[in-house]
Amino acid sequence: MYLMEKILIGFLIFFSLFASAQKITIEGVVTDSLGSALEMANVVAINIETKGLDGFGITNPEGKYKINVKANTMYNLRFSYLGFEPKEYTISVAESDIQKNTILVEQAENLDEVEVVYEMPVTVKGDTIVYNTDSFVSGTEKKLEDVLSKLPGVEVSDEGEIEVEGKTVTKVMVNGKDFFDGDSKLAAKNIPANALDKIEVLRNYSEVSQLRGVTNNEDNVALNIKLKTGKEKFWFGEITGGVGLDDRYLAHPKLFFYSPKYSINILTDVNNIGELAFTNRDYRRFTGGFRTRTGNTGTSFSVGEGGLGLSQLQNNKAKEINARFGAINFSYSPNKILGLSGFAIYSYSNTLLETSAKRSYISSNEEEITTTNTDQTSNLGLLKFSASYKPSENLQVEYDILSKFSGSEENVDNLSIADVTDQITENKEQTPTSVNQNANVYYTLNEDNILAFEGQYLIQTEDPFYNAIREVQPFVNILPLDDTQSNFDINQERKVKTNKLDFKADYYYVTGAKSNINFTLGVTQSSQDFDSRIFQILDDESKLSFADNDLNNRVNFKFSDIFLGFHYKLIAGNFTINPGIIAHNYQAKNEQLGTKVSNELVNVVPDLFINYKLKESENIRFNYTVTRNFSDIEKFANAYVFSNYNSLYQGNRDLESALYHNVSLNFFSFSMFNMQNIFARLNYSKRIDAFKNNSSIVGINQVTSTINSNLEDEVLSGSANYQRTFGKIKVSARASLSYSSLNNIINNNPSISESLTQSYKGSLATSFKNAPNLELGYNYAINNYDNGGNETTFYTSTPFIEFNASFLKNFIFKSDFNYYKYNDAENTVENEYGFLNADVSYQKKDSKWEYSIQLTNLLNNTELNQDTFNELFYRTSTYIVQPRYAMFKVTYNL
Repeated sequence: MYLMEKILIGFLIFFSLFASAQKITIEGVVTDSLGSALEMANVVAINIETKGLDGFGITNPEGKYKINVKANTMYNLRFSYLGFEPKEYTISVAESDIQKNTILVEQAENLDEVEVVYEMPVTVKGDTIVYNTDSFVSGTEKKLEDVLSKLPGVEVSDEGEIEVEGKTVTKVMVNGKDFFDGDSKLAAKNIPANALDKIEVLRNYSEVSQLRGVTNNEDNVALNIKLKTGKEKFWFGEITGGVGLDDRYLAHPKLFFYSPKYSINILTDVNNIGELAFTNRDYRRFTGGFRTRTGNTGTSFSVGEGGLGLSQLQNNKAKEINARFGAINFSYSPNKILGLSGFAIYSYSNTLLETSAKRSYISSNEEEITTTNTDQTSNLGLLKFSASYKPSENLQVEYDILSKFSGSEENVDNLSIADVTDQITENKEQTPTSVNQNANVYYTLNEDNILAFEGQYLIQTEDPFYNAIREVQPFVNILPLDDTQSNFDINQERKVKTNKLDFKADYYYVTGAKSNINFTLGVTQSSQDFDSRIFQILDDESKLSFADNDLNNRVNFKFSDIFLGFHYKLIAGNFTINPGIIAHNYQAKNEQLGTKVSNELVNVVPDLFINYKLKESENIRFNYTVTRNFSDIEKFANAYVFSNYNSLYQGNRDLESALYHNVSLNFFSFSMFNMQNIFARLNYSKRIDAFKNNSSIVGINQVTSTINSNLEDEVLSGSANYQRTFGKIKVSARASLSYSSLNNIINNNPSISESLTQSYKGSLATSFKNAPNLELGYNYAINNYDNGGNETTFYTSTPFIEFNASFLKNFIFKSDFNYYKYNDAENTVENEYGFLNADVSYQKKDSKWEYSIQLTNLLNNTELNQDTFNELFYRTSTYIVQPRYAMFKVTYNL
């Protein structure tokens, strides 16, 4: 660790010296002929000798600008502002700062606005920010995510999630056409960097133009990628193939076609080097662009796939991963009023996992050591078709159908060492399917009256199968197993069928230039059937079925929510105020064991949204919501269901709803004047009559049910992010904290579980065009858990370095290193490891061929660590990852 600290200190000194190298500042004020300040005017400094862009700036609300340039250099200083005649000055920069004010005169006739906008590195026009990518890249970038990370105010996570000014990007388009329904990860990790021309950030984005002025879109951000071509119809893309030692291989053909009327995107990926293009997590979160219909109605009712809890990857790493991925996306506009689009996605993966873990059970003071080997095979598929009809600005009609299907199988060998030693084999299979249809109509009667109708219908089936073969009989008092057999072969079948309808009608009446009212009428209807049974396979392969009601479920559950809402939106000065109230009539009924249990409830919940605009691109936002939460059928099913080999779940047919209060306060600030981005969030939630686990635990075996508890849960979380560009150096700092106090019931004894998690990150990154670039940073995480007075704390320190450089004209070298130090407060767990990757590529100028060598996990680290906690136990684990490998790759660019 001391070596890493010395390296970081050395690099920090280097950055400090470089940042303090002699730079001259040109600053001043831009006004119009009346002396009024011009905000968002563009100023660029063009090096007369090199013809390159050495600096640029954008004026703030006071018309001030500031540019850092080189000393002893001649510059053309250009000023421009849409609707005004541009001005240019020749300036000789010596070794002292320069003050240069200018007055722009309004032009008689508009120039070509597109030409003026696209000359500038950054242009702001209303809610749209346009980045000229050539002004920010160095030539070492390969994918869209590499380019986005260079832009001020933009951040990209390792998972490909894009944030702009602290807000998550909800849609990505290419030349105005949705890219796989706007999925940010597929776009960030697949669109080639050399195809990009401009990136448009669309703030306050609304997919329905008619609703833009009457709804709150402040958190909606979309990206539109402009491609680098002047052709009307064109193909672009790349075909990559690679081979390596130990029979490693990869193939990544990616083809894109764009024209004014239609587009096609084809993505493929075949490899055995641990790269997953589409994960199980991606599959679950992928909505296909479906907007949530009941997200803001004061009701939370989910019928998400229950499944089997398949093993998850850590940091997208595993002992071995063999993956295949194929996807095609199209869009077609036969005329200006009709748009058709769709996609098909298929993903296959075979994953080997190996984990060693220690569980410390709170109530029983038992300790379990497990060694787990998992072989998981997953097939995932999605099909989507969409149609949009917009014959006029007053009418928009949409239809979507999304089908999701998957087949997963997992075989687990588990050695459990506790008070007894047990060799356990688990087998899990599931093939869930769903079809979701969506229809929307938006109609503007006149400038004061707007109607919106939105409907969604879901059909979903689930069939998880679970099998455990054990040497030791579990749950002796619950499962009447035949103990004369050579082992205990326990099986469980489950089937869940769901039909769910959501419909919402909105009427918007514009009461003035800055106010409107909104009436909402909606309904959610759901019907579910749940069947399950537990049985034993005997040595002669016959089935031993159990007639006990506690081991067989046959449940029907119906849920209904009819609601009526009213909201008023007012813009008063810098305030936007949007209070509302929603009245609900709920009915829930479950039928099982020959009897029915019904619940009816009338509930009225308020909500409040306030936005205060401090200045352009700076605001404070307050949001308060009350949500009534309902569970789906599986928590009502009275018979036992296996969660895993040592855990049973029993539903509660008398379960009622829970009430959640949520308050959030957000601050956003983005300044083009000094390239500074600040955002902070504070969130508090309180759960009343919350769903609580009521657990009974003997040794390591646990039986859990869900109850409504009058013990209130509280969660307080906050985060802050600071990002600023100083010349060619980008400084970032982020901190997040989360405190939760949760009540649990274990062996009929109330218990409080408290956790405090802290995460801190700081980094410095350069963005030189003709010099090597470096990013270095430090992550520090503290996870403190206090479970009924049993406290433990885990620490993870992660310094990291990324380096990329062009050399010998045609070569590019890229490398990244992440070092981990993991330990608990008592130092009973301690581990240090690092991951070093490198890539060297060669491509002649104007050549379509690129050759590269990819080196992964150069230090041959074999494991990483993770800690988790719940109301029953702490868990710390060691997770085996793929060893070092080297690949030779060839890429052909179309």
